Amino acid sequence: MLSAFFASPTVQTALVVGSVVAAVSGIVGVFTVTRGQSFAGHALADLGAVGGSGAFLLGISQLWGFVLAGVVSAVAMEAIGTRRLEGRDVATGVVFGAGMGLTALFLTLDTLIGGSSNAAISVLFGSLFSLDTRLVPVIVVLALVTLMIVAVIWRWVSLETLDRDLAAARGVPTRWASTLFLIALALAVQLSSLSIGAILSTALLIGPAATALLFTRRLGTAAALAAMTAVVQVGVGCLVSFVSYDWFGGSSWPVSFTIVAAVFLTYVGARAVCALRGFAHPTAVA
Repeated sequence: MLSAFFASPTVQTALVVGSVVAAVSGIVGVFTVTRGQSFAGHALADLGAVGGSGAFLLGISQLWGFVLAGVVSAVAMEAIGTRRLEGRDVATGVVFGAGMGLTALFLTLDTLIGGSSNAAISVLFGSLFSLDTRLVPVIVVLALVTLMIVAVIWRWVSLETLDRDLAAARGVPTRWASTLFLIALALAVQLSSLSIGAILSTALLIGPAATALLFTRRLGTAAALAAMTAVVQVGVGCLVSFVSYDWFGGSSWPVSFTIVAAVFLTYVGARAVCALRGFAHPTAVA
């Protein structure tokens, strides 16, 4: 079974893309959790779905729709101020509700005009096993760009995460740091959306990072642990989805589900270990 798993070209593509996206999501996710911006990640996923469904309607790769909508949304969110957005429950709900409404409209048009019956599944739930192999180099490049942004702003964001006023006093360009981080977050979320869907993408962003932060206070260590955890979870999810084909007479569990299940079970297991050993849940520091 394992030989067939690793010999499959579809699986090989899924593992390469999934591992790259998982590592990026884990690293960016650590800052997302410690900065209290899980809300922003969820918002970017919702708004990215508008671009993904729109790209599907135009007949181009949904990757470009996800990325364009995500980056534009990130810049707009920073211009408005994510703190202000979080505090405006009604306005926020209306805006994001409208975004999902547009997504529903585009997906309906995809079916009626484009004749595509799998548009909703592809955009909302994704599938690593149906990726276009021509997109692999593009995904890798976008992942590297995301990691480069994180590397450039690492010290800025680390200090700003601890104390925004102290960061400003030390000359950290906090506005630039926040904007660049939101762009990196947008790229990570949209790459994850392409892999496991817009609805589930924040699971890969938040889950591994939250798990890693249960065990370490250091951002660098947490980022490395989150990246490794996410890569393993994607590998396990792909394997379970692949072998489940024989469990149900020719019908596999969706790979997006099995990956998210692995993320959830890992976090629950980590929390149980922490409870048994009496670990605290520390706030990360640089």
